Amino acid sequence: MKRRTARENAFLALFEAGFEGGDIEEIVALSKEQGERPVDAYGEALLINFYAHSAEVDDLIKAKLKDWTLARLPRVNAALLRLAVTEMLFNGHDDMDSIVINEAVELAKKYAGEEDYQFINGLLGAIARETHGENAAARPVPEEEQDEPPAGGPEA
Repeated sequence: MKRRTARENAFLALFEAGFEGGDIEEIVALSKEQGERPVDAYGEALLINFYAHSAEVDDLIKAKLKDWTLARLPRVNAALLRLAVTEMLFNGHDDMDSIVINEAVELAKKYAGEEDYQFINGLLGAIARETHGENAAARPVPEEEQDEPPAGGPEA
């Protein structure tokens, strides 16, 4: 499974968990049982790391929310932000920030409100710069990490 698909499936599982609760094992097992959007090993690692570091991830997001709280964000946006911050900090290398941000933006375009992708992009960029340096969010995507072109975008 490509990482793009793994991220999307993990996002959908985390989003669903926001309604149903449950522990990580139940969430992953349910996603595999339903079969349509199974969480693979990479997605499972993302979810495990989020649950292990959820307080730290939420604190980083909250610090960047101006006049907002995490509870007031749409659940789609909160799930996207949580998973992307988790991946930037605990699943990848700091040279992957641009990939993670791009994938979160593409998921926001698909699942979130019409202009939410801009909010997601800005907040994740700010976190990347704070945690990995000024140019963290602007690094080029390494060729081996390019899964597939964004939906509707030109193929390079």
